[in-house]
Amino acid sequence: MSCLASCCVAMSCGLCSSVASGISKTSARLAYCGLFGLSLIVSWVLREVATPLLKKCSWINTSDTYTKEWYQTQAVLRVSLGNFLFFAILALIMIRVKYQNDRRDSWHHGGWVAKMVIWLLLVVLMFFLPNEVLTVYGIISKFGAGLFLLVQVLLLLDFVHTWNDSWVAKDEQKWYVALLVVSIVCYIAAFAFSGILFIWFNPSGNDCGLNVFFIVMTMVLAFGVALIALHPSVNGSLLPAAVISVYCAYVCYTGLSSEPRGYACNGLHKSKASSITTLILGMLTTVLSVIYSALRAGSSTTLLSPPSSPKSGGSKPLLEGEDVEEGKEKKKETEEARPVSYSYSFFHLIFALASMYSAMLLSGWTSSSESSDLVDVGWTSVWVRICTEWVTVALYIWTLLAPLLLPDREFF
Repeated sequence: MSCLASCCVAMSCGLCSSVASGISKTSARLAYCGLFGLSLIVSWVLREVATPLLKKCSWINTSDTYTKEWYQTQAVLRVSLGNFLFFAILALIMIRVKYQNDRRDSWHHGGWVAKMVIWLLLVVLMFFLPNEVLTVYGIISKFGAGLFLLVQVLLLLDFVHTWNDSWVAKDEQKWYVALLVVSIVCYIAAFAFSGILFIWFNPSGNDCGLNVFFIVMTMVLAFGVALIALHPSVNGSLLPAAVISVYCAYVCYTGLSSEPRGYACNGLHKSKASSITTLILGMLTTVLSVIYSALRAGSSTTLLSPPSSPKSGGSKPLLEGEDVEEGKEKKKETEEARPVSYSYSFFHLIFALASMYSAMLLSGWTSSSESSDLVDVGWTSVWVRICTEWVTVALYIWTLLAPLLLPDREFF
């Protein structure tokens, strides 16, 4: 029996080593996404099952007034804190070695067995911290989550401008026609979806003035950004304004759908039989959205990437002697064997902020007033979504008006 156990342990260790070795030779970014996704799954599972265990911990169960929702929030915050510390430590390490490309590259891509062990230890250790530490982390996480949402908005703006510029640069009539067609389709979709929101979130017989205000404001902002973008004095285009309008309509929908289940103006929650399938699909969509945003932001070569990023290195050699180049040709090939065109430290920082954001989603922004069976539901979530929509429009308008308001400054 002991021999069989030894064989199983040896095979498990060998499997972990093989997986870690394979990760280092393929894509570290996908591996970090997988680890982040695992942390979200752990958070969700512990949110559902860890309440009885936490009640048995004397340093956590310090009051008889704690509710089930409070224990669920504690489980989520503790896993999130461990995940945040893991990525924050990696970000700090990458900053410390930013001028030593070989070491930074090897640390970023390799050592996966040690990384998995460290991540697991950090998550476990967080459950031995006093409640006061988690209270402070919950407050800080709200600001970190807001910063992550701001990064999402900046990414969207960068994407739409890049998309528009790439089609305009082709300077062919078919691409101009494509720009016009896509813009018209986006605007039709935005206003049609806003009309559907009136049906879903303004049921007859109820005073739903707040919901009507949110939807009308979304339509007004969509129309307003189009007028500003098409003004002769503004160097704008219709495509970015149209994409921003569709995004705002979607964000408005997510905000209204986050209203409490008992709220009469939330037509989607009239049925109390919210199946587990619906919850799983909603959570899966949230997880994929967070992972995609973190991955795209962390891998961006234009968004907040410091000049120490591997891509920023110029192609001109520091020493131009032929003998020196020939002597170091092997070393240069080794260094460029795995070129990475993004900032490692910024990559890990984005995942650290995403850890805070996911904790806010799972804990209802640390509000325990809503049902423990729901994810990202409550008035806090509603206002966060709506404010995100307004900030998106404000930043887009700023990108249009800034060159006019500040003509002496150069904008890229």
